[in-house]
Amino acid sequence: MPRVSVLTPIYNTNPAHLRECIESILNQTFTDFEFLILNDSPQNTKLDEVVKSYNDKRIKYIKNKTNIGISAARNKLLDLASGEYLAIFDHDDISVPTRLEQQVAYLDVHPDVGVVSGLLESFGEKNYVWSAPENDIDIRMFLTNNCSIAHTAAMIRKSVLVDNDIKYEEFFSPAEDYRLWARLMDVTHFYNIQQVLVKYRTHNNMTTLQQEQKMNLAWRAISTQLRNQYPAYYNALKKCPHANVTFFRLRLFGIIPILKIENNWVLLFDLIPIFKLKWR
Repeated sequence: MPRVSVLTPIYNTNPAHLRECIESILNQTFTDFEFLILNDSPQNTKLDEVVKSYNDKRIKYIKNKTNIGISAARNKLLDLASGEYLAIFDHDDISVPTRLEQQVAYLDVHPDVGVVSGLLESFGEKNYVWSAPENDIDIRMFLTNNCSIAHTAAMIRKSVLVDNDIKYEEFFSPAEDYRLWARLMDVTHFYNIQQVLVKYRTHNNMTTLQQEQKMNLAWRAISTQLRNQYPAYYNALKKCPHANVTFFRLRLFGIIPILKIENNWVLLFDLIPIFKLKWR
């Protein structure tokens, strides 16, 4: 049984991007893994050709008969995985060669940690390094406001998911990753390695751009629940000078919340995103 299962759902992926994704895993310094690739775009035969062109026994290719959606695809991969650790990896990103090695080494010596991720270096339309809080307490504070764990760079201890019956939830898609971290807050600890582990491709066809409104609504629901569930973390976060949380609220008659500005978003009734401010 392999130590690590790398889980990659694909859906009408650019073939050139998929090749870069696959090769970045096959070229890892850590080699004891299985690479599960699930095609959720059954009519796309070009992706069949790309995956089958690699003669590597660690690749296990699965193709759905019909499209089932991202959350269901991720859960299917969870069920198929046999590794002790699960490396999440999206279909058009690039893992640095030592990614798996660093994460396995960390989880091996920190049995209390169930999720380890790292920094992202975006490329393409945008080029910069995404910062992230390092330690568990800081990650928890920031989770009450936003997703502070890079999903495509995360490695999860499988037993934490299985023992607590935790999976991805379609209701919160496309913020299913943020919801996963929210549920795991009760049962495990987190850590972000302060090095770039994944190069994150940005382009005009990204899910976060295509489903921005749905993403924002799901994000608001998750963050609101976390603030109610963990008020101490959220109150501590508000005192952090770089947290970028609420700094303006307008109330009708001084009681009824009408508008709020939070993380540059103008929100109606503290919940519905109207538009995002762009500061100069």
